[in-house]
Amino acid sequence: MNTPSRRRFFQSAAATVAALGSGGLVGNGLAQLPRSAADPAFTVKNGRIRQSIMGWCFNKHFDALTLAKHCKEIGLVAMEGIGREFYPEVKKLGLEISLVSSHGFAKGPCDPQHFDFSVSELEKAIAAAADAGCKKVITFTGMRFDGMDEEKAKQDCIRAWKKVLPLAESKGVTLVLEHLNSRDDTHPMKGHPGYFGDDVEMCIDLIKQVGSENFKLLFDIYHVTIMNGDVIRRIRQYHEYIGHYHTAGNPGRAELDDTQEINYPPIMRAILETGYEGYVAQEFIPTWDDPLLALRHAAMVCDV
Repeated sequence: MNTPSRRRFFQSAAATVAALGSGGLVGNGLAQLPRSAADPAFTVKNGRIRQSIMGWCFNKHFDALTLAKHCKEIGLVAMEGIGREFYPEVKKLGLEISLVSSHGFAKGPCDPQHFDFSVSELEKAIAAAADAGCKKVITFTGMRFDGMDEEKAKQDCIRAWKKVLPLAESKGVTLVLEHLNSRDDTHPMKGHPGYFGDDVEMCIDLIKQVGSENFKLLFDIYHVTIMNGDVIRRIRQYHEYIGHYHTAGNPGRAELDDTQEINYPPIMRAILETGYEGYVAQEFIPTWDDPLLALRHAAMVCDV
């Protein structure tokens, strides 16, 4: 039956499909922003999301200071994942240090043989962060090991973090526990098989047990998508426990384009709706021929 309302429905549907196909709705959160929309002249305009970059992802393309200059020109406001020796020059360029590295994901306090190392490295990282005017230091649970008692491993993690938190609190530094995926085994930095803290719910529980305003979650959108999903609901549910964010496209930890499944604009808006004022760091591994264009594209996607 070809009624007027039926005709209007199909006309509207056809218009929507055409708009999506032509990129007409791209940028409104209704479709992924394709490579073809990448703008080589783009600079951040809204700036409501304070964008940073994880430097290690671009190591094969740029040295730290060259990357810093590109970030400044694009409109990113901070860097992380670079050598501490670069902090002074990066800050001279007008960028902040958004996060200081510590003991790494492999040797964490869940394993007694790495407990003292983790504590020592966290103490050094807290001091380095305070010296650099940075408010965040990353931490990890570490990897599972033979004969591990999960409950003891959790308590060892909590004990290590509580041991360094008085120093962090005195310096105005927050530790952020990163949840990682243990599913992707295709690349040493796309996934971490054997990582203990691979369940975001468990990480939140550990944070609650630590019970300090200076201990929060590093919500890596890529890792959470792989292991738990339901990203926006979790951001809303756990926002008071989240102290930092990372991005990347899934699958593959590549660009934030239309070849991957995460729709970033509504996620960025959800983050803003929680009142979050910290950094969101781009942590994708570039695959495009032009990695700088890929970074501009990611900055555009997140500049909601």
